[in-house]
Amino acid sequence: MPRGAVGSRSPRRDLLDKVLGRVRFAADLKVPGMLHLVVVRSTEAHARVTGIDVGEAAAVPGVVRVFTAADVPGENRYGIIRPTADQHLLAEGRVRMVGDPVALVAAETPEAAAEGARRVRVAYEPLPAVLDPAEALEAAAVRIHERGNLCFEQRVVRGDVDRALSEAAVVVEGTYETSRIEHAYIEPEAGVAYLEDGVLVVVCCTQNPHYDRRDLCRLLGLPEERVRVIQAPTGGGFGGKLDLSVQPFVALATWHTGRPCRLVYSREESFAASSKRHPFRMRYRTAADREGRLLAVEADLLADTGAYASYGLAVAIRAAVHAAGPYRVPNVRVRSRAVYTNHPFSGAMRGFGAPQVAFGYESQMDRVADALGLDPLEVRRRNALGPGEHTITGQRLGPSVGLRECLERVGRVRARWDGAPGLRGDGPVGVGVGAMYYGIGNTGMSNPSTAHVRFDEDGGFTLFTGAAEIGQGSDRVLTAVCADALGVDPDRVRLVRADTALTADAGATSASRQTYISGGAVLEAGQALGERILRRAEDLLEIPAEDLVIEGDRVRSRSLPSREVPLEEVASSFAKAGGMPREEGRFDPETTPLDRESGQGVPYATYAFAAQVARVRVDPVTGRVRVERIAAAHDVGRGVHPPGVRGQITGGVAMGVGMALMEAFDPGRDRNLDTYLIPTAADMPRVHPMIVEAPEPTGPFGAKGVGEPALIPTAPAVLNALARACGARIWRLPAGLEEVLEALGRGKE
Repeated sequence: MPRGAVGSRSPRRDLLDKVLGRVRFAADLKVPGMLHLVVVRSTEAHARVTGIDVGEAAAVPGVVRVFTAADVPGENRYGIIRPTADQHLLAEGRVRMVGDPVALVAAETPEAAAEGARRVRVAYEPLPAVLDPAEALEAAAVRIHERGNLCFEQRVVRGDVDRALSEAAVVVEGTYETSRIEHAYIEPEAGVAYLEDGVLVVVCCTQNPHYDRRDLCRLLGLPEERVRVIQAPTGGGFGGKLDLSVQPFVALATWHTGRPCRLVYSREESFAASSKRHPFRMRYRTAADREGRLLAVEADLLADTGAYASYGLAVAIRAAVHAAGPYRVPNVRVRSRAVYTNHPFSGAMRGFGAPQVAFGYESQMDRVADALGLDPLEVRRRNALGPGEHTITGQRLGPSVGLRECLERVGRVRARWDGAPGLRGDGPVGVGVGAMYYGIGNTGMSNPSTAHVRFDEDGGFTLFTGAAEIGQGSDRVLTAVCADALGVDPDRVRLVRADTALTADAGATSASRQTYISGGAVLEAGQALGERILRRAEDLLEIPAEDLVIEGDRVRSRSLPSREVPLEEVASSFAKAGGMPREEGRFDPETTPLDRESGQGVPYATYAFAAQVARVRVDPVTGRVRVERIAAAHDVGRGVHPPGVRGQITGGVAMGVGMALMEAFDPGRDRNLDTYLIPTAADMPRVHPMIVEAPEPTGPFGAKGVGEPALIPTAPAVLNALARACGARIWRLPAGLEEVLEALGRGKE
């Protein structure tokens, strides 16, 4: 069977429409007769709500209704992970962060809604705010939630750490901190709702339409068949559009008023109401023998999950699993905790805790090398995981482990960059390395996706998938997998995507899972449909199905190439026989839950691996850091769409540069992008993406994923390069001007 779509460099179908501005994003949607909504949000970080007076707001001309918690018909509680669901649609007796929703105003015009919101009077009884996660764990700390301030804890324990520490040639210790980070997607949250034949329809930007429907049904007390969620074209997410945002507000207002409703967040509201990357405080001890082989890693990880759990549980678990990096470590002791505070809630953001711990363990790897007088890249080579070796959770890796090749590729680049003339200006130069591994999919739990493929009467095909496209390229990947599973040109595959009325649940677009897991479901569905088509062609051609192959726009015989039948004729045969065939595919990677005490288990069926090398130049007067170049080698299993893979790597590097040098969300300061800094084109280095293919046997045509791995090694590589340039290490991200100047001073001592 010929292959062509997988591995092809043909452009994405949506490329031209997006470039020309023809795509209608959620904020562009308007429905005749719609109401406009504004959310009234808490001005207190922690307080009891003693009264809400909506009388003055309701009297504003054009205001139709003001909603409070009493108007929520179902359970006024939601959360992306059900066991820790602890957020209220509208505040019920208490607020736990600035920005908590307290009331909702629906009006005929945006101006009337805004005026009505200004006139809602909320009385608060302030409570002590807990803003430090370590203090939140103290016995005397104010309880933010009834069950206490510890959201979740995960341990990973293996071997005898104390003995390894006592016998090591070198033990390095360090404390590292990472910042709270805003997603800063280009499109703020937006959506509309309307009633259609008694069904509540919500069209919104989202990363998980089926999860959204589940929570909307619970909030409204409705069965699933009464709620439909359709993903609008979505302008970025990075994890920030996994949590509910506008969806329940437009749904609530439409359900009560019977009228279409629209809500679009301003950038300020998006900053105030959306989740953030978890800030981490990490204490590490790393032990090695004289040859630099790791003997033990001990890590204590403390994450500020803010006012609500969101993805805190998943972040704490993943951070623990990845705490020692992509290395052989026979003795491990990790404690990872996510803790409630009255800060804005932290949730999923590209990497789920893996970028934070990578800063810790990769700084430690360089320090081990320095302590032993060894080359940092060589220390990584000596410890790199390979096929058949075991992770710190005791999992034996399969054949798809491309870390050593990634290290070799960036090693050759580093050799060229060391001592090479600078690209711009003067000042000390440093070259640093970062490596990582990343488990594909959700951690230690059933993680399925389902897809359907239908044969159409015109001889084409329709792929039905619940996978949300948020710019990462899943539409292009899944249609390519479908086309090659069938043996047809991808132009023959239509796509129906992310509509709960038409598509099955594909799981969230998160954890770099759609290529691997939804791709597996699409592959199975496509192959099953292809077999049915061949069996029907067997009757038409009177040739055994085993001798037939779908190729292009026809079915032909392998042994008698002149014997063939057009796909349109096969489709006509199905139609005359009573209906067009449709096949289902389902894929759920094999994992096992982690033991709560030891953390042993098989959390992921496969892992992505990567290594990056960064070259930086520091201005010794101002402390400004210029990242000149980054080479990034990523094992993706199989590059289904190589231009998309390179684009993901380049975008990940951009986000990693921001994490390393400039991004730190301050809830009391940052309300818009005028104070919260993200990298621009002027800040970007030259990026050299390198695709490494170590095929994954369980992946579609060998593919794994690259979305989150693209980001993870960048900040470690940049900070290790900075340590070389400054002569001293920086322990906290981001490395701003003051931190760099202070490190330069220490480096001269």
